[in-house]
Amino acid sequence: MPPLLIDITRLLSRLLQGRLATGVDRVDLAYVQHYGPRARAVVRVRGRSLVLSRQASQKVFARLLAQSEGLSWSIVSETLRGVLATAGRQDVAGALLLNTGHSGLHQPAYARQLRGQGLHPVFMVHDLIPITHHEFCRAGEREKHIVRMHTVLDTAAGVITNSQATLDQLAAFARRAGKAMPPARAALLAPAVRTATPGARPLAEPYFVVLGTIEPRKNHWLLLQAWRRLAERLGSATPRLVVIGQRGWECENVVDLLERCEPLRGLVVERRSCTDAELVTWLHHAQALLFPSFVEGYGLPLVEALAQGVPVIASDLPVFREIAGQIPEYVDPLDGPAWLEQVERYAAPGSRWRKAQLERLSGFVAPSWGGHFEAVDSLLEQVERDRRHG
Repeated sequence: MPPLLIDITRLLSRLLQGRLATGVDRVDLAYVQHYGPRARAVVRVRGRSLVLSRQASQKVFARLLAQSEGLSWSIVSETLRGVLATAGRQDVAGALLLNTGHSGLHQPAYARQLRGQGLHPVFMVHDLIPITHHEFCRAGEREKHIVRMHTVLDTAAGVITNSQATLDQLAAFARRAGKAMPPARAALLAPAVRTATPGARPLAEPYFVVLGTIEPRKNHWLLLQAWRRLAERLGSATPRLVVIGQRGWECENVVDLLERCEPLRGLVVERRSCTDAELVTWLHHAQALLFPSFVEGYGLPLVEALAQGVPVIASDLPVFREIAGQIPEYVDPLDGPAWLEQVERYAAPGSRWRKAQLERLSGFVAPSWGGHFEAVDSLLEQVERDRRHG
């Protein structure tokens, strides 16, 4: 197997911004843990891709993996020392480059750099949402993501996707663009949250959890409107809704409800940050995870809930059925009354609907990192065969 490089630019960039770890960050860290012992780190600074020495890379990888909750400035300083120590020594021609976070793919010079360094990139594509559902994304993100996907198709020695649904969308994009697909594998992601023993029940009342950054496509607004209707019907007997996730972009209507809707006061609990241990506890005692998104490339909260034996009520999306089959309750993300009905069913004492899902859930086998990396290793072996025979 040729030398292996891992791009850690996204992880460092989010650290500098003071951002909490997302699902993509946790995937990046899983790759560092699995491939780090035999890899070197890549960081892009002002448009240049710099490769750290093996010794400097191992120090940075170790610091990244040692963080129990988020990243620290010591990692940045360690990386900068590594960059300075290895400046000018870029002996990496023929190496495989793993880029698992879409990092840099929209930059015009990125493809030229890859060719100039003689690298064989393997990219992970997490979704095509900015292209297929750009109304849910920041202005300009669609154009950037189109460039990213063209960079993938034009330069990739191999492609990993987090689901078959994402792979199908990428293949459709390639057909529309008149471009060939590189060798590709769909490899489901394992739960990102570390296992832990659940703590004591955090709320006395029955409650539901919605997990994820507050942004339009996550559809928090529908749930809050449903909870307002529940409050009108049930008063103090209304189950609680626990909203776990950072406030994102263009979510002012949701924030207004969280902060100013009097009927929801005391019924909705907002947690903008949550340790892994706290998240395990919140999920473990919940009536169900609610996942009303309009679109997803994967769905780590769904996997994490089912892996803990927690029922799920989710939007009827192809990727959710790919992951979970017939286990969850599926609801149209636009059907407010149906969501209201499911919440009332699952909140009821001794709910027969909840019991039925728990029985279905007993057969669930969560995706594993072992299975994921078996698929990735198979792809890397194919890439190396193609390179040798090319």
